[in-house]
Amino acid sequence: QVQLVESGGGLVQAGGSLRLSCAASGRTFSSYAMGWFRQAPGKEREFVTRISRSGGSTYYADSVKGRFTISRDNAKNTVYLQMNSLKPEDTAVYYCAADQGTVLTRRPDEYEYWGQGTQVTVSS
Repeated sequence: QVQLVESGGGLVQAGGSLRLSCAASGRTFSSYAMGWFRQAPGKEREFVTRISRSGGSTYYADSVKGRFTISRDNAKNTVYLQMNSLKPEDTAVYYCAADQGTVLTRRPDEYEYWGQGTQVTVSS
């Protein structure tokens, strides 16, 4: 069982930056690949990025590539999402999620555990 708690969301102007954190409970954090998803009002939850168990491999949606960076600190049971050059279309609730599988996936239903989400609002 893993419990996830996101933090770091807020209101930022276009072009600005935010850093999201996701703290995990439990002693098996390094057994999970971690992902970030987002959901805007009236839209489906969409994949943003994923990082492997060791942190050695990362994968990004085209819409955030070059602007967002995922990282993790297994000693602190935390995964991060550094978001730069933010755009109004990045506005959404951001969720972190944990996946015990090793196969790269963008599908939300293949992640076993989810946080409660943190709101990111980018003003134009």
